Order: sequence, then C-alpha cells, then structure tokens
Amino acid sequence: MIIGTPRVTNPLPEGTTDSSPRGTSYPADLQTSTTAVDTSSAEVRERVVKARAVQAERFKGRGGIFANAMIGPRGIRSWCAPDAEGAMLIKMAISQLGLSARAYDRILKVARTIADLEGADSVRSQHVAEAIQYRSLDRRLWM
Repeated sequence: MIIGTPRVTNPLPEGTTDSSPRGTSYPADLQTSTTAVDTSSAEVRERVVKARAVQAERFKGRGGIFANAMIGPRGIRSWCAPDAEGAMLIKMAISQLGLSARAYDRILKVARTIADLEGADSVRSQHVAEAIQYRSLDRRLWM
C-alpha cells in the first residue's frame, strides 16, 4: 500500500454513489434558511451592475479607486457614515465581539456595498446589521 493513498474498506454497491459531504461541516442554523429567496440570477446581476455603476460615479476622478473595498480611512468617514442607529449598532458590535479598528472599517465598507445593492443613498442601520452578521459568520466559520 502506498502511504497517503486512502484505502477503501467497504466498497459501495454497484450503481450507487457516496453522497456524504466532505470537508468542513456547517452549523445546522446555516444549512437551512427560514426565508425563501425569490431573486433570479438575472435580477442579482442587474443589482450588481447598478451598484458598480454607482460606485464608479462616486469615485470618478479619485485616482484609482473604483470600488468600496478600496476606500481609505478618510473616505470611510465621508462615504460610509451610518445613520445614528447604525452607529450605535456598530459600537455595540465592537464592544461585544471585540472587533478591531480594521474590522470596523471593513464592516462599514460592506454596509456601504449593501446599501449600494439596495439602491439606498445612505448607510442605514439595516445595512450595518447585515454587514455585522456577515462578519460574525466569518468569525464563526474561520476562527
């Protein structure tokens, strides 16, 4: 037997396939959704194209910045400033989750992108809440 080669102990019966998942398993609450998503791929693509156009216009003449992910600290304060409730949410998240300044910046950039996808002019509390959820998922799955 060659080292590192998996050994088959019980072969599958003829005509069947092994459908067991391989790799990382996800928590049960991530595997099932409680809400139905009725958005087609074409609709999602349309929203993304519109959001990118908004970002291109926002950063026109800004020297190489063309997406929210490229915003620097000064830009975060001007383009990603949340409403009062959103600011309160992110402060609570920082204290409860122990987030760094870098995480704070990333949450605001993601919230700005969520607002762009929604077609909103400003970052509101629901955008911040969604961005915090993504950050929390990221921490749970990768840490």
